[in-house]
Amino acid sequence: MGEAKIFFEKRLKDKKYCFAICLNDDYPIGYVHAEDDGSHDFGYALRKEYWRQGIVSEASIAVIGLLKKDGIPYITATHDKNNPRSGAVMKRIGMKYCYSYKEQWQPKDFPVIFRMYQLNFDEQKNRVYQKYWNLYDEHFIEADI
Repeated sequence: MGEAKIFFEKRLKDKKYCFAICLNDDYPIGYVHAEDDGSHDFGYALRKEYWRQGIVSEASIAVIGLLKKDGIPYITATHDKNNPRSGAVMKRIGMKYCYSYKEQWQPKDFPVIFRMYQLNFDEQKNRVYQKYWNLYDEHFIEADI
């Protein structure tokens, strides 16, 4: 990962699992987070000039290690179908595609197909988080993901 690293001591206030990805100990270039709720939604962002260097994958793996250690049973993540590079990160860190759903995305108010991925850490290897499947009428499983 070169000069970039995850800082477990640099958390957003009141967010147990939200960490800065920094350069040179103090220059934030992105973040990795997991929600502390039933979805355990996992997400990340990185400044564009640092894309395609493996930084988010490596930072995500570090945070996943902490989540496992803390007993989080699984994580979920979604990405816009039109952003396959985000899905590639999910696959690289071990997440598996589960299903897709169509949502009228806000605040821009246009339809988006999201792909939902999951990574189970405990013995329930076949568990699939059903919230989005149940919430949206248009849901389906895509072939060849």
